[in-house]
Amino acid sequence: MSPLFKRRHEDETLTLYYASDIHGSELLWRKFLGASKFYGADAAIMGGDLLGKAVVPIEQRADGRYTLTFLGAERVIGEEELATTESSIRFNGFYPWVAPADEIARHRADQEALFHEVARRELQGWIDLADERANGHRPFVIAGNDDPWYVDELLATARGIVFCDDRVTRVGPHEMISLSYANPTPWASPRELGEDELYERLRTLSDQLEQPATAIFNLHVPPFDSGLDRAPKLKPDLTPVYAGGQPVPIPVGSTAVRRLIEEVQPLLALHGHIHESRGETRIGRTLALNSGSEYNTGRLHGVVVRLGLDRVISHQFVVG
Repeated sequence: MSPLFKRRHEDETLTLYYASDIHGSELLWRKFLGASKFYGADAAIMGGDLLGKAVVPIEQRADGRYTLTFLGAERVIGEEELATTESSIRFNGFYPWVAPADEIARHRADQEALFHEVARRELQGWIDLADERANGHRPFVIAGNDDPWYVDELLATARGIVFCDDRVTRVGPHEMISLSYANPTPWASPRELGEDELYERLRTLSDQLEQPATAIFNLHVPPFDSGLDRAPKLKPDLTPVYAGGQPVPIPVGSTAVRRLIEEVQPLLALHGHIHESRGETRIGRTLALNSGSEYNTGRLHGVVVRLGLDRVISHQFVVG
């Protein structure tokens, strides 16, 4: 570290808010956009997996009522209940889509195309909201392994956020590298790489850092066997393996991410991806955190971290 750099920043502190894996919940996106002000943070970082899981068709009937099936229950509602129902669907990480019966029938043959059409529109609404709220504190945002590539195209157009995937950005006096990819998963999601290729991509990013020891790693997937990557072991049919009536947990994180952290030893590593593995660990001098996720409960899991130039002063897991 150069003496000039050290003198300039030795008294600086930076407070970060980090969250990840909101999976289509507009409520959590709104909470995330307000997190910097609420927690007194200088910057907010979103670690990916933005899109929801599916579209819920709402049939618009000739009698002015609506029919839908949601969470296993068929419902018939009136116009006065439509807005509340749509909010409930979004709350659970799904996308409501209102259309007459013949249009719904036409889309049954290509539900994937319908999902992407609706998801694009919903995400654009989120971006418009971020643009409206931009007040000099633009959050840093990346996609996650579950998000298709058009998510990047939309994020890159936003004025109210900093799209930071696959590049080096600066957060106060700290450099930050970000990456949305994961190691292979049973679901063959859009952004997966084998461990060797993932390591090379990460290494190319980290080699661009001027001060690796003070850097932040914003990597969607957590390091392997770190305690931040415990998920249920799955059978070939993707159902959990049980022992003694409980799911059997195994480490599913990335060996490439762990190798890079061990080699570079950044100040802080921020991760998501494995919702049930909220926690913290040390890998050498690096503090690694997984904020966890309960996206379908309306509760935004996050972590507030206070950094000095060359140390983590404090961190606190929060739910809001």
